[in-house]
Amino acid sequence: MQRSVTHTSLGFRTQDGAGVSLVRVLSNQTAKVFDPILMLDSFDSTDPSDYRAGFPMHPHRGIETISLLVRGNMVHRDSLNNEDAISDGEVQWMTAGSGILHEEMLPDSERMLGVQLGSI
Repeated sequence: MQRSVTHTSLGFRTQDGAGVSLVRVLSNQTAKVFDPILMLDSFDSTDPSDYRAGFPMHPHRGIETISLLVRGNMVHRDSLNNEDAISDGEVQWMTAGSGILHEEMLPDSERMLGVQLGSI
Protein backbone atom coordinates (compact mmCIF):
# COMPACT_ATOMS: atom_id res chain seq x y z
CA MET A 1 0.00 0.00 0.00
CA GLN A 2 1.41 3.35 -1.01
CA ARG A 3 0.68 6.34 1.21
CA SER A 4 1.19 10.00 0.60
CA VAL A 5 1.24 13.14 2.71
CA THR A 6 -2.03 15.04 2.35
CA HIS A 7 -1.44 17.89 4.82
CA THR A 8 1.50 19.57 6.48
CA SER A 9 1.59 22.19 9.20
CA LEU A 10 4.38 24.65 9.90
CA GLY A 11 4.73 25.64 13.55
CA PHE A 12 4.93 29.26 14.61
CA ARG A 13 6.44 30.95 17.65
CA THR A 14 3.88 32.33 20.09
CA GLN A 15 3.15 32.79 23.77
CA ASP A 16 0.43 31.09 25.80
CA GLY A 17 -0.61 30.82 29.42
CA ALA A 18 0.92 33.62 31.48
CA GLY A 19 3.57 34.28 28.82
CA VAL A 20 5.22 30.92 28.07
CA SER A 21 7.24 31.05 24.85
CA LEU A 22 6.55 28.03 22.65
CA VAL A 23 6.14 26.80 19.09
CA ARG A 24 2.53 25.96 18.24
CA VAL A 25 2.42 23.26 15.56
CA LEU A 26 -1.28 22.36 15.67
CA SER A 27 -4.05 24.62 16.99
CA ASN A 28 -7.74 25.43 16.62
CA GLN A 29 -6.87 26.51 13.05
CA THR A 30 -5.83 22.95 12.14
CA ALA A 31 -8.33 20.95 14.25
CA LYS A 32 -10.60 20.00 11.31
CA VAL A 33 -7.73 18.58 9.28
CA PHE A 34 -5.99 16.79 12.16
CA ASP A 35 -9.08 15.73 14.17
CA PRO A 36 -9.06 14.50 16.99
CA ILE A 37 -5.79 16.39 17.69
CA LEU A 38 -6.62 19.85 19.03
CA MET A 39 -3.14 21.13 19.71
CA LEU A 40 0.54 20.30 19.58
CA ASP A 41 3.02 22.65 21.25
CA SER A 42 6.77 22.30 21.55
CA PHE A 43 9.10 24.18 23.84
CA ASP A 44 12.88 24.42 24.12
CA SER A 45 14.58 27.04 26.25
CA THR A 46 17.56 27.52 28.53
CA ASP A 47 16.12 30.86 29.75
CA PRO A 48 13.64 30.40 32.64
CA SER A 49 12.00 33.75 31.85
CA ASP A 50 10.63 32.07 28.69
CA TYR A 51 8.45 29.69 30.72
CA ARG A 52 8.45 30.29 34.50
CA ALA A 53 5.07 32.12 34.47
CA GLY A 54 3.51 28.79 33.46
CA PHE A 55 -0.15 28.14 32.75
CA PRO A 56 -2.21 29.32 35.77
CA MET A 57 -5.63 27.76 36.51
CA HIS A 58 -7.71 27.28 33.36
CA PRO A 59 -10.49 24.92 32.20
CA HIS A 60 -9.75 22.05 29.83
CA ARG A 61 -13.42 21.15 29.26
CA GLY A 62 -12.92 17.41 29.08
CA ILE A 63 -9.89 17.13 26.76
CA GLU A 64 -6.88 14.85 27.12
CA THR A 65 -3.29 16.09 27.20
CA ILE A 66 -0.07 14.17 26.92
CA SER A 67 3.00 16.03 28.18
CA LEU A 68 6.48 14.68 27.38
CA LEU A 69 9.45 16.32 29.06
CA VAL A 70 12.83 15.51 27.62
CA ARG A 71 14.38 17.97 30.08
CA GLY A 72 12.90 20.17 32.78
CA ASN A 73 10.14 20.08 35.39
CA MET A 74 6.36 20.47 35.23
CA VAL A 75 3.90 20.48 38.12
CA HIS A 76 0.22 19.82 37.37
CA ARG A 77 -2.53 20.75 39.86
CA ASP A 78 -6.28 20.88 39.66
CA SER A 79 -9.15 22.43 41.57
CA LEU A 80 -9.82 19.10 43.33
CA ASN A 81 -6.37 19.30 44.99
CA ASN A 82 -4.83 16.60 42.80
CA GLU A 83 -1.15 17.23 42.06
CA ASP A 84 1.54 15.47 40.03
CA ALA A 85 5.03 16.43 38.88
CA ILE A 86 7.08 15.15 35.97
CA SER A 87 10.72 15.75 35.10
CA ASP A 88 13.49 14.63 32.72
CA GLY A 89 12.32 11.83 30.43
CA GLU A 90 8.86 11.47 31.96
CA VAL A 91 5.39 11.54 30.39
CA GLN A 92 2.04 12.48 31.88
CA TRP A 93 -1.34 11.60 30.35
CA MET A 94 -4.11 13.70 31.82
CA THR A 95 -7.84 13.40 31.31
CA ALA A 96 -9.41 16.71 32.32
CA GLY A 97 -12.96 16.55 33.58
CA SER A 98 -15.41 19.20 32.47
CA GLY A 99 -15.82 21.90 35.11
CA ILE A 100 -12.45 21.22 36.77
CA LEU A 101 -9.73 23.86 36.65
CA HIS A 102 -6.16 22.82 35.96
CA GLU A 103 -2.73 24.46 35.99
CA GLU A 104 0.72 23.57 34.75
CA MET A 105 3.59 25.36 36.42
CA LEU A 106 7.14 25.16 35.12
CA PRO A 107 9.82 25.56 37.81
CA ASP A 108 13.21 26.90 36.72
CA SER A 109 15.51 24.27 35.26
CA GLU A 110 18.73 24.17 33.27
CA ARG A 111 16.71 23.47 30.11
CA MET A 112 12.98 23.13 29.39
CA LEU A 113 12.54 20.79 26.41
CA GLY A 114 9.39 18.90 25.51
CA VAL A 115 6.03 18.72 23.79
CA GLN A 116 2.38 18.72 24.77
CA LEU A 117 -0.34 17.12 22.66
CA GLY A 118 -4.04 17.75 23.28
CA SER A 119 -6.97 15.77 21.88
CA ILE A 120 -10.68 15.22 22.40
